[in-house]
Amino acid sequence: MDAAGISTSEPAGAWREELRATLSLAWPLILANVTQQVIQATDVLLMGRLGSTPLAAATLALNMTFTFNVLLLGLLIASSPMMATALGQRSNAVRDVRRTFRAGLWLLIIGLPPYWLILWNVGTLMRWLGQAPELAEQGQTFLRAYMWCTAPWLLFQLLRNFVAALERPRIVLWLSLGGIALNALLSWSLIFGHFGLPALGLVGGGVGSTITWVALCGALIVVVRRDRQFRRFHLFGNWWRFDGQRTLAMTKLGGPIGITMALEMGVFALAAYFMGWIGAPAVAAHAVALQIAALTFMVPLGLGQAATVRVGLALGRKDEAGITRAGWTAWIMGVGFMGSMALVMWAVPHWMVTLFLADVAANALTIELAISFLKVAAAFQLVDGAQVIGAGMLRGLHDTRWPLFFALFGYWGVGLGIGSWLAFGADWKGVGIWVGLASGLAVVAVLMLARWNLRDRIGLTRLAHD
Repeated sequence: MDAAGISTSEPAGAWREELRATLSLAWPLILANVTQQVIQATDVLLMGRLGSTPLAAATLALNMTFTFNVLLLGLLIASSPMMATALGQRSNAVRDVRRTFRAGLWLLIIGLPPYWLILWNVGTLMRWLGQAPELAEQGQTFLRAYMWCTAPWLLFQLLRNFVAALERPRIVLWLSLGGIALNALLSWSLIFGHFGLPALGLVGGGVGSTITWVALCGALIVVVRRDRQFRRFHLFGNWWRFDGQRTLAMTKLGGPIGITMALEMGVFALAAYFMGWIGAPAVAAHAVALQIAALTFMVPLGLGQAATVRVGLALGRKDEAGITRAGWTAWIMGVGFMGSMALVMWAVPHWMVTLFLADVAANALTIELAISFLKVAAAFQLVDGAQVIGAGMLRGLHDTRWPLFFALFGYWGVGLGIGSWLAFGADWKGVGIWVGLASGLAVVAVLMLARWNLRDRIGLTRLAHD
């Protein structure tokens, strides 16, 4: 093997087969990620037509939501490597997968009520964080309509982990594509008052998203209960029986994942609040640039999800060479894609920004700021892709605790430290915040890759030796 742990003696056919398997699993996950992000981007686009202030208010509220969302999502993400490893081992796979899914249901039942209580009072939190009363009031108005979509959205993600572990992710893709059209129609009608519906403004965006995710989640439940390959698992059988042992195991594995994701999302959320101190145009520009960066991020995110499944399956089979191929195949594809996206962002930033903001005099400052932010986002595309795929590779080995420490140091120590100093100490303002975000992502990417390269030496592949 070379210094990166890649075998130089394996036949090329094994790598071609891994490439084929990874692409087969990843492309529906990627497109599903993109379509789900487009659902959110549609809301941002429509609310942007209400003006910079409503867009800024909704953005601040959504950033608060996403930070708490990913805490619960991280717990559910643990189901992916747990299910994949059980399927790779084959013995008692049906029972183990069902136990893991049931544990995920109970984590939702326990976690959602206090989460909703926080979201109901998000306006107070926004004021505590120094936001203008108008932004806080409009943000709370929007979120009290939007917050109810979190339950069906999270359950949809748990079901998605199940179908992905069985390497059948296309179902999620087709449902998500339908969700784009449904959400666009509902939100457009409810925000602006079409087809005889009232013009609810920001509230309409929240109601439209909630109805969309209830429909998508309900459709996926029907699929897993009727499809012959899925229904043999009886996922919802005796769901009311609390499995303390499996729930605790999922919490131990998923807790660090959720905190890691929250640390990353929290930095971006706090960056939005820093923008609020600079002004509403900066917040709106940050929302647009982040939305564009988030769309490209869906590709390495999907590859990272595929890597978790493929590495987990190889770990369950005790296939060390398969672990190596699964991880590096996804990583190389993801980083290569993000490099190409960096070139696109650098070449046509004005065109990309004006997809979200009308190119009129009233938005001139916001557009200028968004373009400057997007140019920095172009610079961190490579490291953003590297860190998320690296995290997915390590999750496939059930390694989640050290990535948590990497995130704490990289995002909050390096990223927030550099960003706040450049923004307010060096007076770089919004650009300084984005440079700080890029620095934090770079540090985390390097640490994730270093740990992956040391996986055998530090015992992450010990299950493959048992």
